[in-house]
Amino acid sequence: MTNPVPIAEIWRGQLLESLHLGHAVVCDDSGQVVRSWGDPDAVIYPRSSAKMIQALPLITSGAAEKFGLTSEQLALACASHNGAEIHTSRVNSWLTQLGLTDSDFRCGPQLPNDIPARNGLIKTDTSPCQVHNNCSGKHAGFLTLAQHMGAGPEYVEMDHPVQQACLTAFEETTEQDSPCFGIDGCSAPNFATTVTGLARSMAWFASASDRSDRSSSAAQQLVAAMTTHPDLVAGETRACTNLMRAMDGKVAIKTGAEAVFIAIIPEKRLGVALKIVDGATRASECAIAAILVSLGVLDANHPETLKYMNTPIRSRRGIEAGIVRPATELLF
Repeated sequence: MTNPVPIAEIWRGQLLESLHLGHAVVCDDSGQVVRSWGDPDAVIYPRSSAKMIQALPLITSGAAEKFGLTSEQLALACASHNGAEIHTSRVNSWLTQLGLTDSDFRCGPQLPNDIPARNGLIKTDTSPCQVHNNCSGKHAGFLTLAQHMGAGPEYVEMDHPVQQACLTAFEETTEQDSPCFGIDGCSAPNFATTVTGLARSMAWFASASDRSDRSSSAAQQLVAAMTTHPDLVAGETRACTNLMRAMDGKVAIKTGAEAVFIAIIPEKRLGVALKIVDGATRASECAIAAILVSLGVLDANHPETLKYMNTPIRSRRGIEAGIVRPATELLF
């Protein structure tokens, strides 16, 4: 067991002003750790970075095929979206397809992160709905699976067949028993695992084309959906969308609350997971960019990379005052 290590640094002038510590792991297609920083056995909640795992039963159960779900809908099932019109219109159409309404969701309302959508609600004095919740796509997937199973409406309860199916998928792909669960911001259970377990799961997704079983086929469909529709997985201005575009759809990445980030790299059969212990998103975005650069799948000088790694800190007059950069230990 080791302590968290420096992951991201914030310099202002000649002074190291702030330092973010964390853990990170890279696993190969055999599930073995090929590189780690900090404590690979640190137990974490993956939060929204694990949505593709939660979406596996949607496909393996036959529900996706039965309802004729598109790659856009599969991308939304893995999404933490901005609540923009491109997200909410598609999720509302999905609800209509199921014969359901916003009241059937159990994720709760959320003010959209998308500025035009937010301003539209404010100008019309309209309250946000549950479809605006960044997890509404995942919950549409839960509702689809619940209908397919003939299960009850309280699909976020831990003993519900939907969540039991998610737990089984989680433990099978991480190859670890989950020691506990917490309630995520969208009210669904979130299963704990180690940083290694999460990276191992992502490597399992990355190497899915090497296998011919139903679960691996489902994994390939979800990764393809994410990389084909990066705008649906997050949205404009977001690191997930911007960096997936910068890698030309060759890598799937996904953030989670409290500074978790994962990457699925099919061409290298590698999975990445990281956690910043203080929960700072600027550090997790910097760290995932640095690891992807080091693995040779992201250009260090790409304009999108420079939004998160080696990023200038500017004064309100635009004067360069500092920099956000990865710690030396993170580069290899």
